Amino acid sequence: MTSAPGPSPLPYTFLGPEGTFTESALLQVPGAGAAKRVPSSNAASALAMVRSGQAFAAMLPIENSIEGGVPATLDAISAGTQLRILHEVVVPVSFVLVARAGVALADITAVGTHPHAWAQTRDWFGEHLPHAIHVPANSTAAAAHELLAGGSAFQGAVCAPLVAEQTGLTILAAGIEDNVGAVTRFVLVGLPGTLPEPTGADKTTLAIPLPKDHPGALMAILEQFASRGVNLSRIESRPTGKYLGHYVFSVDVDGHIHDARVADALRGLHRVSPDMLFLGSYPRADKQPPLIRAYNSDTAFAESGRWVDGLLGLGPV
Repeated sequence: MTSAPGPSPLPYTFLGPEGTFTESALLQVPGAGAAKRVPSSNAASALAMVRSGQAFAAMLPIENSIEGGVPATLDAISAGTQLRILHEVVVPVSFVLVARAGVALADITAVGTHPHAWAQTRDWFGEHLPHAIHVPANSTAAAAHELLAGGSAFQGAVCAPLVAEQTGLTILAAGIEDNVGAVTRFVLVGLPGTLPEPTGADKTTLAIPLPKDHPGALMAILEQFASRGVNLSRIESRPTGKYLGHYVFSVDVDGHIHDARVADALRGLHRVSPDMLFLGSYPRADKQPPLIRAYNSDTAFAESGRWVDGLLGLGPV
């Protein structure tokens, strides 16, 4: 059974190879630096290791400040045996363009990197290498390692500065990201177990299928949050693959399931969407507590419960 992150006899896995932003995020998790770390080629294989008991937890990117949610992670977490998000890490994203020794900037006609990295450097390439084409890679680090091995379909790679340092590839340009201050949010995913304790600055992640497509169906979901003062920090629709028009909503809300307003919202959501998945309550990386109005506080929920109990003769009015 999984609880909060920490020392584990099992390895951690992450979206590899070594040197990715994902490994950098994993190294920020208490206990992970001293544990064995095993790279995985994609989100599905990383979570398969967790589900089979081969890994304690997997670190995966889930959201980028420029490109939004990471579909592969959102889909892999929501499908299959139940999982839990235990921890989140936000990592600043900066990129370098690297090449093998002897290759100049003018020689670059094709660039290998992850699609999200390419999207975040598109303006720079439009100005400096407008004719260069993008060759997709599983990760920024994978592109750099493929370039180092030789025989790749590209002459340059966009990666993190750490990868350039580890591989010894030549840096042709640094700080090539179009949006200075861009960040990627990563989540550590494990098996269900003891929930991390509430901190007052928490986040809860849910996967909510839309049972039937009819007018007001989404409103029936959203009003469960609005009426209880629960703020949504992210909502995205993902196709389930069952048929065209069938979607699941991936949602992050401010708060912990131990908070009365969040727990009550989940009760309402379960009535609307019985197949909803609870994917965890965990500390926010930015440690920012939510704004809670007095009538949505735990005290207000407790007092209203006692009032109804009194009306039913279950306690003093």
